[in-house]
Amino acid sequence: MEINQFFVTGINYKKTDAAIRGEFAISPDQYASLLQKAAILGLTEIFILSTCNRTEIYGLSSDADTLITLLCGETTGDVDTFRQLCYIKQGKEAIEHIFSVGAGLDSQILGDYEIVGQMKLAVKFAKEKGMIGGFTERLFNTVLQSSKLIKNETALSGGTISVSFAAIQFLKEHCVDTSSKKIVLLGTGKIGRNTCKNLIDYLETTNITLINRTDEKAVELASELGLRSSAYAAMEYEIHSADIVIVATNADKAVITRQSLLHSTPKILIDLSIPNNIEPATGTLPHILLANVDDLSLINDKTLEKRQAEVPRAMEIISDHITEFLEWHELRRHVPILKAVKQKLQDMYSCELFRSSDPALRQTMNKAAIQKAVNNVAMKMRHQHQPGCYYIEAINDFMTTSVN
Repeated sequence: MEINQFFVTGINYKKTDAAIRGEFAISPDQYASLLQKAAILGLTEIFILSTCNRTEIYGLSSDADTLITLLCGETTGDVDTFRQLCYIKQGKEAIEHIFSVGAGLDSQILGDYEIVGQMKLAVKFAKEKGMIGGFTERLFNTVLQSSKLIKNETALSGGTISVSFAAIQFLKEHCVDTSSKKIVLLGTGKIGRNTCKNLIDYLETTNITLINRTDEKAVELASELGLRSSAYAAMEYEIHSADIVIVATNADKAVITRQSLLHSTPKILIDLSIPNNIEPATGTLPHILLANVDDLSLINDKTLEKRQAEVPRAMEIISDHITEFLEWHELRRHVPILKAVKQKLQDMYSCELFRSSDPALRQTMNKAAIQKAVNNVAMKMRHQHQPGCYYIEAINDFMTTSVN
C-alpha cells in the first residue's frame, strides 16, 4: 500500500457556516449505512469524523471522488455543494492534517481537546464495523500519542476554553445576574454534560433543569449533580418558563422554532448543535438573543493568546510523530522481502549438504544467526534506503557472523 492512497476530504468551519455544515452532518445510522456501502465498493479502511465544526471522511482509496460520492450519498447536502466547499488532502498532506486535527490545531477554538474524544468514538465505530485495518489503526494510535504528548508538555489546551466554556462566557457578557435565572439544558450527552458542569462551576448556579430525549439519562445526571430534571414531554412548558435555554441535542431538525417563541418572555438561547437544533430565524425576534457555535468561537480570551504561543512546540511534536509513522510504513512495505530473506536462510540452515560443505559453518549457523541477519537487512532498509540484493547481504551476514 502506498501513502498516496490515503485521502481525507471534508468541510469545516473555515469555509462553511453552521447551516451548511448541518447539511453534511452524519448521524450514527448514516455512518453505519455509509460503512456498509464502502465495504460493497471494496474499500477496506475508512472512518468519518462528524462534529459541530467539521465533517470529514478519511480512508484508503484510489481517488478522493469515491469518498466524496460515498459521503454525500448519506447527507441532505448535495455533491456539487460539497465539491465547491471541500478540501481534499492526499498522502503526506492528509497525514499532516489528521495530526493537526487530533492536536486541536485545526479546531474552531484553538487547542479544543474535545476533538480527541470525538475522534476516538469515530474510529471505534468504524473498527466495530470491520473498517479499520493495520494502516489506519497504527496512524490513529500515533496521532493519539502525539496529541497526548502535546497536552502534557505544552499549554496548547491550557486554560478553560472550549465551545461549552465559550457558552459560559457568552452568558456572562449578556446576563448580569445568572443566579436568579432559570436555565434549561436540552441534551445530556458529552457536550451537554460538560456545559452543565461549567454552568455550576463558573456561574455558581444550580437553578438548572435538565431534559433529554431519553428521560432516564436526564434523571441520572440531575441526581449526580444535584439538579432538577424534567420529562421530554414537558419540554415546551420548560422552555417557555426559562430565561436561558441551552440546546446540545443531536436531532436532525430544529427542536425550537421561531413560531414557538413568537409570544414568549425574553430569553437567551444558545445552540451547541450541528445541524442547528434552534431555528436560526428565532434570532430575529426582538425579545430573543441567539448564539450558535460559530458565534461562540468569536469570543476572545487571553487564554487563546497563550495557546497561540504553544503552536511551534506542538508542531515539533507532530513532526517527530509523523516521521516515526512514515518510518514504520516504509519498513512495513519491506515485510515481504524480509520474510523471503528469512525463508531463504532457513532453507540453507535446514540443508545438511550445505552445512557439511564447510565445518566452520556449524559454529556460526543457527536460528539466532538467521534473526540477526534479517535484523541487519531491516536496519539497512530503514536507514540507507539503497536498492540492492538483500539476499546476498543476508547470506553474507549469516555465514560470517558468529552468534553465541
